[in-house]
Amino acid sequence: MPQQPDAFALLGLPPRAALADGTLQAAWHSAARAAHPDLNTHGDSAPAAELNQALETLKSPVTRLKHLLERHSGAVWRAVPLDAALMSLFEKLGPLLRESAALANQKKAAASALAKALLARGEMRQREALEDLGARIGEAWTAIEEQLPAFDARIAASDPGVWADIQAAQARLAYLDKWRGQIRAQLLELHLA
Repeated sequence: MPQQPDAFALLGLPPRAALADGTLQAAWHSAARAAHPDLNTHGDSAPAAELNQALETLKSPVTRLKHLLERHSGAVWRAVPLDAALMSLFEKLGPLLRESAALANQKKAAASALAKALLARGEMRQREALEDLGARIGEAWTAIEEQLPAFDARIAASDPGVWADIQAAQARLAYLDKWRGQIRAQLLELHLA
């Protein structure tokens, strides 16, 4: 499988862990104008597609850090264990998702408005529990994101240990991103049931 082009280079950005949305959007707009098929690439849309892919890669810290590691670190992929704080969140997530799915199935099977109304209190508790856990996951996400500028300073200082720390942060963000998606999906399922 061919390696993806360097998204940072395509957008004229230095390789970095922290990247403000405004900076990313401005770089993409500038590069997209220069590569527009009607202006400078004689109808070739491939450069524009590469720029769009670069934008998508760098938008999310999960994919940005993965790309940074793959293209700029020389680090070899390794499994990253969950720390105690994330393990605590994970231990709450599984049972909560199972309980919410069971409740959604009960709502779907309820044959009357009265039967559904009897499930309303349980649904409210489940929604509150999911939203609370989602907020805690969001706090963990924010705490990791706040570390990204320090990673950039360590990269600039040629700290060899930074890559292992970036890899751990990327893995943790990937877990958190997946869990947020699962919670959103379960909330939607409860709503639609």
